[in-house]
Amino acid sequence: MQKGKLVQKVQNIFGANSRVTKALKGYQKLQEVKEISHHFSTYLVPKIAHDEALKNESFKIRYQVYCTEEGFEPPNPLEIESDEFDAYSVCCLIEHVQNQRFAGTVRMVRPNTEDQLLPIEKYCSDSITNSALDPRNFPRHEICEISRLAVPNEFRRRQMDKFDGAAIGAINPESYSETELRCFPFIAIGLYLAAAAVSVNSGVKHNYVMMEPRLARSMRFIGIRFEQIGPIVDYHGKRAAYHITPEMLHKNLPKGFSIMYKNIKHTLRSQQG
Repeated sequence: MQKGKLVQKVQNIFGANSRVTKALKGYQKLQEVKEISHHFSTYLVPKIAHDEALKNESFKIRYQVYCTEEGFEPPNPLEIESDEFDAYSVCCLIEHVQNQRFAGTVRMVRPNTEDQLLPIEKYCSDSITNSALDPRNFPRHEICEISRLAVPNEFRRRQMDKFDGAAIGAINPESYSETELRCFPFIAIGLYLAAAAVSVNSGVKHNYVMMEPRLARSMRFIGIRFEQIGPIVDYHGKRAAYHITPEMLHKNLPKGFSIMYKNIKHTLRSQQG
């Protein structure tokens, strides 16, 4: 019997709100997440851009998404998207094992000296109204900003992954249903988990990100609960400042995605040395 039909039959017998039905639905969702985790580790591998060649691959993906596909940034003859923050950032890539092409990228801006700012500090400092979580309160080596997540169109072939916002990791709310975990753009999820793993492996205690509220809601679907620390402002669209700690990540991440996160963390730790 198919999973969906089994759930429906149990629901008809015991009722939609019964413990048996809820337990079966919970088990089904956990199995779906485990399948995604297994698929990810089988076909996709996270990599840290240690050398200039890999960094350029990241910059080229960013150019394709931010300049060509989405039009967020102006084109340039070099066909790379890079800025001053890349000088003290760690870039991560997701490689598709079968065709050896890169399926996405994200960076972690890691300041080391007092004059090195996070992008959120330089361009959006007024958008942080929670003074207790202002990044200026903490030592430079304890803060990080996750930014420039990009997934090229060729890896968003499924119709459900082509809606507005998929390139930067949002999840289509219309697909959030009984089979929602199969519909998540798990390359983007893998990139966020890779960024979190690099941060934790590096001893970062406070992660910041400037993102659309709908993306923050998308991340809550899988247990990554960013805390909004300021109002929505107009910065390349409607965005707000968010904060998350390693403890917040570990507390809310469901078991299935926790397995995926641990695998990614282990892989990247060996690359970090």
